[in-house]
Parts: sequence; structure tokens; C-alpha cells
Amino acid sequence: MSIVHIIPPSPRLFPHTPRAHVDRTRNRRRAMGVTDSGGQAFDRAQELKQFEESKLGVKGLLDSGLASLPPLFIHPPETLSDLRPARPRPCPGSIPTIDLSGCCDSARRPSVVGEVSRAARELGFLQVVNHGVPAEVLDRTVAAVKAFHEQPAEAKARIYRRQTDTGVSFFSNVDLFLSKAASWRDTLQVRLGPKLADVEEIPEVCRNEVLEWNQQVERLGSILLGLLSEGLGLSPGKLQELTCLDARMMVGHYYPYCPQPDLTVGLTSHADPGVITVLLQDQVGGLQVKHDDEWVDVTPVPGALVVNIGDILQIMSNDEYKSVDHRVLANPSQEPRVSIAVFCNPSNRENDFGPFPELVSSDKPAAFRQFTFNEYMRRFFTKELDGKSLINYFRA
Repeated sequence: MSIVHIIPPSPRLFPHTPRAHVDRTRNRRRAMGVTDSGGQAFDRAQELKQFEESKLGVKGLLDSGLASLPPLFIHPPETLSDLRPARPRPCPGSIPTIDLSGCCDSARRPSVVGEVSRAARELGFLQVVNHGVPAEVLDRTVAAVKAFHEQPAEAKARIYRRQTDTGVSFFSNVDLFLSKAASWRDTLQVRLGPKLADVEEIPEVCRNEVLEWNQQVERLGSILLGLLSEGLGLSPGKLQELTCLDARMMVGHYYPYCPQPDLTVGLTSHADPGVITVLLQDQVGGLQVKHDDEWVDVTPVPGALVVNIGDILQIMSNDEYKSVDHRVLANPSQEPRVSIAVFCNPSNRENDFGPFPELVSSDKPAAFRQFTFNEYMRRFFTKELDGKSLINYFRA
């Protein structure tokens, strides 16, 4: 077994002495590359390089004894000013919880199709219960991903990389080198389909659980795509015929305690690029959805899975379904937050995508142009995770 050498990061990444507790204004100025009062400028490129080469991730920084945020994690004022609490109680914009039991029965199916379709059109987000995934599978999956992230840094550093050749990687912030500031989370990424990642590369601590989770999501994804397809007035198999379930990517996010949660975020506001996302979240909370210019909490429901519409499905539905902005707040709790998302995408990346012809008429012309999924993803990975600018690029 090869020995992994951890590169010692700059002491400035570990401001755990009292002198490192600077005020918010100074931190924000330094985060934007402004020279501080001592004449010392924040060299963002250098700090990014040191953080990346350390292979520690956010959890590793925290384990070092860090007591305040390194400048590269401090977000600009326009982001921080919007970190208002979500609505404190249920309201008309709350995320619906939909019971899927009996959804394959002819008697109950129209009702479930209506509920799912309504949530997809109005909010772009829903939670589902009685989905057929055993509770013990949910618990084991969360525990296994948590166990991976809580290994010693040396164990995780072996797969710290941004290349996807093996289909397995550990990293912090997919847009680390493109974003205005880094977010407070680490990620384990595993390719589930159409070609499963090299199984031996999937960390042993979570390997069996990831493989089982893949089977469950593939089964549930088929049900969800059928319901969403019918909700558009199309045949139940329409989306699957277009390979929309075949390319699946899992990300296991870990949001450790953040010492200054008002200066950063766990995941910046963004919309998902694919067809649908199936998310398993623990009970810590922090996920928020934007609805009518307000942030709404996606409050964890025991045993529920979160489902949201991606940009590709909004495009194919000709704007009937909504892919909406969502974010995760930095975690102020000593208990880490764990979430496991599976992005379902088309595997035929050279096919043309655009609004379904059945949903285009003289009264409602095509809102988007045709494009290939490869073109879409190339643009996605050359921008930071930030709002709806990508989908607007493809508008007709």
C-alpha cells in the first residue's frame, strides 16, 4: 500500500490563535482580495492552491483546531446579506410531502400523478414517503457516507482528485476554482451509471451501501419519471425512452460544524443541471428552496426522500415544470449534516434535447432551442454554481 504524503498547508489556513479572530469587515475585504489594514493582501490563488494540495477538505481543516474561517471561505456581502432565516412555520409555499403508496394501482395513480405534477409545476421540489426504500437502507446509507468522511485525512487523500476516470473521487467544492468563495462542505462522488465506477475504487467503508443505494434509486427513479411523464400528458415511459434515468451520479455531501456560519454557506444558491435529483438527507436540516423570492426550509421528514426537477426537465417540459434555485446554509450544529444526492441524466449525450413536440403549439411556442446534453454539461462545468444563468443561455 502506498503512503500518502499530506502537504502541510499554510499557517494562514489555520487561524486558531486569538490574533486570527478578525472582524467581519476585514474578513470580507480580504476575501475580495482587498489589502487589509496591515498592508497584507489576501492571495486567493495561492490559498486555493495550498488548500487543494493539502487534500484535507473542510473536515480536515476543522480537525486541525480551526476556530475561524480562512479568507477563501468567506463569501461576498451580496451573498451574506441574503442569509435570512426561512419561514418559521408551514405556509402555502411549503414543500409538499406526497405518499407514493399505491401509485402503481390504477385507482390511486391519477391522484398521485396530479400531486407530483402540481408540485413540479409550482415549486419544483417535493418530498416522497412510502417510496419502497426500507428505512434501514436509508439509515445505513447515511451512516456509511458519514463514516467515509470521518476517516483520518490520510485515508481520504488517496482518492482526492477532480478527474473522473475511475468514477470515484473525493474533493471539496466542485466549483472551487470558479466560485467567488469556497463553501463549507466536502463531497464523495461516485458514478452509478450507465457504467458503474470501478467497484474496488469505491471506499470499502461505504461500498456495499452505495451499491445497494444505486439499486434502490434506479427502481424509485423509474417510478418518479413515469409519474412526471404522465403529469405532462405523455406516456409513462417517455422520459425513460430518452435514457433520462441511465446516467446517474451520486454525491455524498458532508457539512461539518462551521465556526462562523454567518460568513459562508454550505452550498451556494444554484439549480440542478439534470433531469431529476433524488436526495436523502439526515435530520440536521439546512436545505432551502427559493419560492416567490423567499427562502423556504425543506424540513427533514423521517423516512422521506427529497425530489427536485432539474434544468433539462424544465426545458423538455417547455417551462411546465420548474427547476428552482436552492442552497444549503452553513451548519451551526456540532452534529455534522450528511446528504446523499443522485443526479439522473440522459446517457445518450449526443441526442438533441429541447421541448417535447407534444408540448409545443401556436399558443405556447418552444421556449428553448435544441442542444445536445454534452453541450449543456460543457457549459455547466465552466461556470460557478450560481443561479439560473445556464438555463437562460438555451432559451429560444
